[in-house]
Amino acid sequence: MTDTLPPPTTKDMLSIAWPLMLKAMMLNGIVVIDAYLVSALGEEAVAAMGLAAAFGSLLLGVLFAFSTATQILIAQAFGSRNPVALKTGFYAGVIINLASAAIGAAIVWAIAPPLIASFAHSPWIAEQAWNYLLVFLILVFVEAVAQCLGSYFNGRSKTVIPFRSYLIAVPINVLASYALIHGHYGMPALGVVGAGIGSVIASTVRVAYLGTSFYRLTGAYRDVAGWMQATLWQSTKRHLKFALPIAGTFISNALAVYVLALLFAKMSVNNFAALTLITPWINLTGNIGTSIAQAAGIIVAQLLGNNRTGDDLDLFLSRAWRMSMIAAALVSASYCIVTFGADLIYGNLEAETRAALFSFLPVLLLLSFPKGSNAMCGHTLRAAGDTLYVMNIFVLSQWLFRVPLTALFILYWDTPVTWVFALFLGEELVKFPPFHKRLFKGDWKRGLSQS
Repeated sequence: MTDTLPPPTTKDMLSIAWPLMLKAMMLNGIVVIDAYLVSALGEEAVAAMGLAAAFGSLLLGVLFAFSTATQILIAQAFGSRNPVALKTGFYAGVIINLASAAIGAAIVWAIAPPLIASFAHSPWIAEQAWNYLLVFLILVFVEAVAQCLGSYFNGRSKTVIPFRSYLIAVPINVLASYALIHGHYGMPALGVVGAGIGSVIASTVRVAYLGTSFYRLTGAYRDVAGWMQATLWQSTKRHLKFALPIAGTFISNALAVYVLALLFAKMSVNNFAALTLITPWINLTGNIGTSIAQAAGIIVAQLLGNNRTGDDLDLFLSRAWRMSMIAAALVSASYCIVTFGADLIYGNLEAETRAALFSFLPVLLLLSFPKGSNAMCGHTLRAAGDTLYVMNIFVLSQWLFRVPLTALFILYWDTPVTWVFALFLGEELVKFPPFHKRLFKGDWKRGLSQS
């Protein structure tokens, strides 16, 4: 018989959410640090790294999407207190991640060289980008295992363990990259490639820490026999069926972001600069709401796995939603600080750029509220296995609303940048009704999907 989970509290969700949030911010910081270390070699070195990282980041994003699916299934299994389900979710997730890494690496190997050569401004940049990318492909395979291990601990509410792994890995990455880029501490000066090797070293240490923690906690499930389906292969296929819509959501979003970036580049320099300056802040502060929603999704999956429905779920979600709205208010306040402090943060901006930033403020003050509520809906529905519906909402809102309207606003109607930026909010408002209608209907409480 399934052991009953204790009723989750606000403190339980916060204990899951804060490591997730800080980890996400540290991930953004790693990119900034690597770019800073390489920048000492000159603009061409930064260009080479950026060109290669565009391919590598897409691969890592796909792995993250598959690992998110693993995290949900582990949370369901943890709620059910079923060691076979925990074992199945983890090992099926590792197989899928490694297979995805292999397929992605093969595709990159085939298509990257001509693309790099066509986009690079010089043969030296192309050569350095390709060499860096070859090292980065090693990192992709290491991270395939690391992300799955991290998702395992997240699904069991032990989010502090993956967070600690980054606390260990980040300083190692900085020191190793610094030494290998510039040839310090007796290391060879490898330039751009040194940054990639430093990241591989740090990621390998992170895997070692996570793997050791996993073994100490579970014994690698050597004493647990069998799989949730008849065989590991059948279990992996079911796991993949659950995970594919989550991966599809990420790929659609990545392509949409790329197309939007190309469209933004068609605007005036000042308007493009204003959008370029504000977008990282939206992504950074978005980690707060996303982490709370992700933590809520983990707990919902655990409750569903424990066969807890109805009042328990409703009570928890009402608390989680209140926390999400408090976070949204704090994010809105932070946008005021960024907007009014833009000159202090970025130096002396031109008047047109400053005016564009100020025109974004009404949208920014509203954006975090529907965005946070939609994130709560999305993670809750995914926790119950409704991944295809969530993917459809994202894909349709991006490709039938935001991308075509952005193209019309910029390429044909010459719309003011304020209205182009308002489409950030418009997309969230388009997603709002179908997300909330599905959630309030309540069928997801009975539609649990497990490995």
